[in-house]
Amino acid sequence: MATEIKAPTFPESVAEGSVAAWHKQPGDSVERDELIVEIETDKVVLEVVAPEAGTLSEINAEEGDTVQSEQVLGILGAAGDKAKASGKKSEAAKADGPESDAKPAASGKQHDVKAPSFPESIQEGTVASWNKQVGEAVKRDEVLAEIETDKVVLEVVAPADGALTEIKAEEGSQVASEEVLAVFAEGAGGDSGSAEAAPAESAASSDSADEKVGDKILAPAARKMVAEHDLDVSKIDGTGKGGRILKEDVQKAVKQGSAKKAAASAAPKQAAAAAPVVEGERPEKRVPMSRLRQTIAKRLVQAQQTAAMLTTYNEVDMGAVMDLRAQYKETFQKAHDTKLGFMGFFVKAASEALKRFPDVNASIDGSDIVYHGYQDIGVAVSTPRGLVVPVLRDTDSMKIADVEKTIVDFGKRARDGKLGIDEMQGGTFTITNGGIFGSLMSTPIINPPQTAILGMHKIQERPMAVNGKVEIRPMMYLAVSYDHRMIDGKDAVQFLVTIKELLEDPARLLLDV
Repeated sequence: MATEIKAPTFPESVAEGSVAAWHKQPGDSVERDELIVEIETDKVVLEVVAPEAGTLSEINAEEGDTVQSEQVLGILGAAGDKAKASGKKSEAAKADGPESDAKPAASGKQHDVKAPSFPESIQEGTVASWNKQVGEAVKRDEVLAEIETDKVVLEVVAPADGALTEIKAEEGSQVASEEVLAVFAEGAGGDSGSAEAAPAESAASSDSADEKVGDKILAPAARKMVAEHDLDVSKIDGTGKGGRILKEDVQKAVKQGSAKKAAASAAPKQAAAAAPVVEGERPEKRVPMSRLRQTIAKRLVQAQQTAAMLTTYNEVDMGAVMDLRAQYKETFQKAHDTKLGFMGFFVKAASEALKRFPDVNASIDGSDIVYHGYQDIGVAVSTPRGLVVPVLRDTDSMKIADVEKTIVDFGKRARDGKLGIDEMQGGTFTITNGGIFGSLMSTPIINPPQTAILGMHKIQERPMAVNGKVEIRPMMYLAVSYDHRMIDGKDAVQFLVTIKELLEDPARLLLDV
């Protein structure tokens, strides 16, 4: 019995997505929960897995097509349907002629290379770079250009084997959704007349190209992982059609550590990149600000202009928490299969303090104040692509082990680009930890419509007066930035003092005092 393969249900903020890569082709057998296709939205890449074991018999949405929430992408038949699917492919091959496999790019058909479909929240993008030039031979699904929007960088891939014949949107130019960027011809480019090349010659040229870094065919999701982990593409074996490198191939290479770049080879490239050719004794280099950085700057300034933001500081003696970690570190890891960190203590302390000071847990909606009867705390997570803030839900009912496990999971999935949009929405309070980068003190900026944010910093030993004596104690500066329109200074100071007291005497978290 045939089963429909549908796109995932998109959140309200996501209008549509595009088919990034098919990992199976018609006639291929699949197992239940095996990855079939990836859907790329403006924020995350969503994976579509097989609802049951069977054979992919039909693809309704090709790579690059724009799809809606729950749209049918393909048909999954029973295992016995494999012969039918294969038969269709064979009939199609016969119809094309006996030499159609030998000359797949002989048609010379031209395509318009268009910008991806932007979601409603994105008006336009900027051509960040062209990875291929006119006349340069490319393989199907190889990245031609990158379009930078205010949220993500979108990749434009080749529709077939061939070459660009004309570029209509140069680097740095503004483009709209689905605007024509270039003209692409199948079978064009190269010095050996690829349209008339024999299969053996094509394979040989492909093998020689695979030896060069960046010339292997990469699925969009795989390319992102290669960039994030800075891997040597030539050391990754592709298991996809025609040796195409899939996301799971990159994940395997990351796990095995077999595709790391050699330090000796990486150093000259970094040195070359860091030393652009300039003239004069006092050189300057002017580059346009990226669209993503422009958006970040706009929102940060907007937050400061719309909120009456004020920051209060305090310091906390981390000795008690550090002693607890040292005493129960091994036992905690054996019992919960995760490490005991500092963030669990801070999240629990903040949850308790938010219950005592509901104004800090509120948000402003126009002229209304929204008081939240729950604590959803966003925790800033650093990734190679930038900072994301996934949200821990109902932290008051979470145990420290649950907090630590969830944060580790967030970090891993954030680096792999697997965080869901719904996981980064909402939140009644935010915690950011600049201490992991060495920050001793900072002023965090509120994340509207929230009214407060807690900043953690570096733990540093300092001489402190303890019971009339000077002792060296592990101290951390804390900062709470708050919207003075909503929160009075007295409440903000007492909120921070409550967190300080709970951390300096962790037993208070258990006794609720």
